[in-house]
Amino acid sequence: MTGLIDTFFNLQVMLQYLPKVLEGMGITILLSLAVVASGLALGLALGVLRSLQIRVLNALIVLFADVFRAVPPLVILIIIYFALPTVGVRFSGFASAWVGLSLVLAAFAEEIVWAGILSVPRGQWEAARSSGLSFVQALRLVVLPQAVRLTVAPLTSRAIVITKNTALASVVAVGEILYQAQAGYSFSYNPSPLTLGAIAYLILFIPLVWLGRWVETRFAWKR
Repeated sequence: MTGLIDTFFNLQVMLQYLPKVLEGMGITILLSLAVVASGLALGLALGVLRSLQIRVLNALIVLFADVFRAVPPLVILIIIYFALPTVGVRFSGFASAWVGLSLVLAAFAEEIVWAGILSVPRGQWEAARSSGLSFVQALRLVVLPQAVRLTVAPLTSRAIVITKNTALASVVAVGEILYQAQAGYSFSYNPSPLTLGAIAYLILFIPLVWLGRWVETRFAWKR
């Protein structure tokens, strides 16, 4: 038992690397907020554009969604950070993680939003149009409010998943929690910084899961 505590819960080592892990928590929070905001906004925009039923545009949106849902996020980050510079396009580690994870979230969010729009009964469209509303007005005032309510639960779950994927940013040298914990482990030759990193993730993401459950309950259709 003493060996386990000294190996994984060494208080002296934890205190030594606590400031770095706290710094990593700040970067993780900033990256997560940026990814969720831009990814959901882009996904919503693409879902709305797809409802316009422009054949060429729809084909491009479907291709985008299929590619970024099929390719692992880690591969996307590696392509952006390591491959694009060979053709003259350079991103910092933080920007690479932000762009890559935002595109992945947008691909899933677009499909969720599109499914939500399709779930709204056709009669809602017809009633809105018969009352004199244009297509855009019907979409904005009648269909989208119902579709968004239907998609809150899956969008919340997907947002939580993508925020946990911010740990992949350590691969492109972003100083988030995992990067700092691994650096502490490398310098101390003790895995206690990794335990500290795991605790940091629990502190961050358990409240996020609770918030997601509250949002799902708040916006669920009343039975």
